[in-house]
Amino acid sequence: MSVTMQLATPDALGEIVEAVAVWQHTGGPVQLHPGDLGWHWRFGRRKVAEAVRVWARNGHVLAVGMMDDGVIRMGIAPGVDEDAAFAARLLADLSDPQQGVLPDGTGAVEARFGTALRDLLDRGGWAADEPWTPLSRELIEPVEDCGLRVEVIDAHDIRDRILDDRVAVQRAAFANSAFTVERWRAMAAAPPYRRARCLVGYDGDGDAVAAVTVWSAGEGRPGLLEPLGVHRDHRGHGYGRAITVAAAAALQQMGSSSATVCTPSSNVGAVATYVSAGFQKFPEVTDFRRTR
Repeated sequence: MSVTMQLATPDALGEIVEAVAVWQHTGGPVQLHPGDLGWHWRFGRRKVAEAVRVWARNGHVLAVGMMDDGVIRMGIAPGVDEDAAFAARLLADLSDPQQGVLPDGTGAVEARFGTALRDLLDRGGWAADEPWTPLSRELIEPVEDCGLRVEVIDAHDIRDRILDDRVAVQRAAFANSAFTVERWRAMAAAPPYRRARCLVGYDGDGDAVAAVTVWSAGEGRPGLLEPLGVHRDHRGHGYGRAITVAAAAALQQMGSSSATVCTPSSNVGAVATYVSAGFQKFPEVTDFRRTR
């Protein structure tokens, strides 16, 4: 049976999340993760469905793409890594605006996995776009204490005061953030958050200074940090490193094999923070941007 491409439906999102989770493997590239879908869920289930495209063959999901600010972020099953025919179908859909994947004109693809697809994109006139730095910390050895008091919000323990602090740090860490308690609750009600936690770090005065959300993909698979931020009034004190270490410890407790993140290479401060927290920096990767 031929490959089909379709828009996701709200009812199918749980199945899609599980497919993406299974594709995560230690030592592999940081590709689309259940946590990426989970973080997008703050805008609501219908918005996630509208952003997601699914490629399947014989009823089996083989690739998932999520539109994110003009970039389609791809997750590809390991079994079709070198499948040239499948990659050609993906490229055809990505290149044809009539398919409703990318709009006419310039568009970008985040394809960090899929040897055959990356080769076709490279040879098909898609230019290298913004460079990103992937980082990972193996979670075999015990993770050191982070030095902060850390409060945890998971799907079963939601404390309003901690939740308010989580939202406040997010808004203070990222310019123009529109994060709200209501958006957090939408995210926390979604399937990916069943294997996720939000951590809020507090300094010695009891002020909320940093926060992160960590997403497990299941036992023995890489977990993801998305997003992580330090309150703008509390920068320069090592709290970024501390909350990163706390995130690694939380993922280890959840059974993740490693903690992963990918950040723009231009954000040298963030890269340095992750390295200082025991993350290994890997060679830069770029998106592919259509030039014609």
